[in-house]
Amino acid sequence: MKTGTPSSSIEDYVKVIYSFTEWQDKPITSSQLAQRLGVANSSVSEMVRKLKDQGLVDHQPYSAITLTPEGMRLALAMVRRHRLIESYLVTELGYSWDEVHDEAELLEHAVSDTFIERMAQKLGDPARDPHGDPIPAADGTVALPHAHRMVELDKGHSGRITRISDENPELLRYLAAEEIDLDASVEVVGRKPFGGALVVKIGSGDSSREYDLADEVASALWVASESTHEGCTLAD
Repeated sequence: MKTGTPSSSIEDYVKVIYSFTEWQDKPITSSQLAQRLGVANSSVSEMVRKLKDQGLVDHQPYSAITLTPEGMRLALAMVRRHRLIESYLVTELGYSWDEVHDEAELLEHAVSDTFIERMAQKLGDPARDPHGDPIPAADGTVALPHAHRMVELDKGHSGRITRISDENPELLRYLAAEEIDLDASVEVVGRKPFGGALVVKIGSGDSSREYDLADEVASALWVASESTHEGCTLAD
């Protein structure tokens, strides 16, 4: 069982394991975890053994890594911290959405629980961060929208952009320059011939524009067909 306060490395590991599976069902492997954290496979193997010993993950040799209920609680707490800090940096300090991830990575380990909850209160307990990722509530409830990657949508599909991946700051800057943002309405027009770009119409009425989006861009955009959200408690 885990005792004491977890190290920042442990907090980072469980957060990445959770984030990998938040928008899709496949669990993360050791090699994928190493790639996301930018560390050697041997370092991941050693840390995963430590996480297992502390009751935070389930893992068998050559198999994927999954969080235990205790690991899930810690991961959701860290995700809540990270996304609230990102929201505060954008809303209160004027950061752009491509700048906040690295700052939040540093700050999330340094501030107290009291600070985080006062920050949440100051922001009005937001449901999502600047990129559309849901912010877990203090009780572990996460409201995930019914959304799909834009690249997977068929011609004629319409909805609104509900999430934009923050993995690539350069891509976020590109989207900002093109005025592609959260909650924009979108309709898939079709695809250019021979595996070409995805053609989409973004915006409504006279302000709508057509874009030719490469798959890398369309894969970073998530579209919801409806305005309802589904809440699920993940920290039981």
